[in-house]
Amino acid sequence: MCTLEKRGDLFLLTLTGDDEHRFHPDTIASVISLLEQAKAQSTKGSVLITNGHGKFFSNGFDLAWAQSAGSGAIERIHQMVKSFKTVIAALLDLPMPTIAALNGHAAASGLMFALSHDYVFMRKDRGVLYMSELDIGLPVPDYFSELVVAKVGSGIARRELLLSGKKLKGEEAVALGIVDSAAHDSAEGVVEATLSLGESLAAKKWNGEVYVSIRKSLYPELCRMLNLTGNNMASHNL
Repeated sequence: MCTLEKRGDLFLLTLTGDDEHRFHPDTIASVISLLEQAKAQSTKGSVLITNGHGKFFSNGFDLAWAQSAGSGAIERIHQMVKSFKTVIAALLDLPMPTIAALNGHAAASGLMFALSHDYVFMRKDRGVLYMSELDIGLPVPDYFSELVVAKVGSGIARRELLLSGKKLKGEEAVALGIVDSAAHDSAEGVVEATLSLGESLAAKKWNGEVYVSIRKSLYPELCRMLNLTGNNMASHNL
């Protein structure tokens, strides 16, 4: 399902297996648990890198599980939307830089998971970003929209992401300012690039509490929606 490995100052969170890495309630609970573990073990210089195996980084919520409930499908979707909010909050509250290494496609909540990281790297040869909600007739959760507003600076880019149904490849995503890099020809290349960035950030030995307080100050409306309280450091004259 997912694993957490510590390599020196780096935490490697991996979505394992060759499936679509869909967010089922059990997967959501596992990711939250591992993020809590990384937070508890964090020190100055810690960095989180999230990656996946196979063709998909994550293809979103486990809609097949929801639909298997018949008339209870909408309730199950609401359950996943509510619990996934904790995943986004945990990433934004993590006292370290965070990097997403997209091995393949990132769709819907899988894309939101990626955007919740401080840096996002994609492959040049494979993988798209896709918000499928418009095409399948599901509303976008309010905190998804606020995350896009917080993380994607251009109104045109937000439109392309949420109101077009487009499947954005790496170079287009970089041009729109949605991801940081898409210059990598393989999943291994993406991971190598993020490891290099991670080591560079770790070498700075930043104070994680200061880092997270500044991060949250950048996205006040999103943090309010996620019930993340402010950090006292934000009001100090440092």
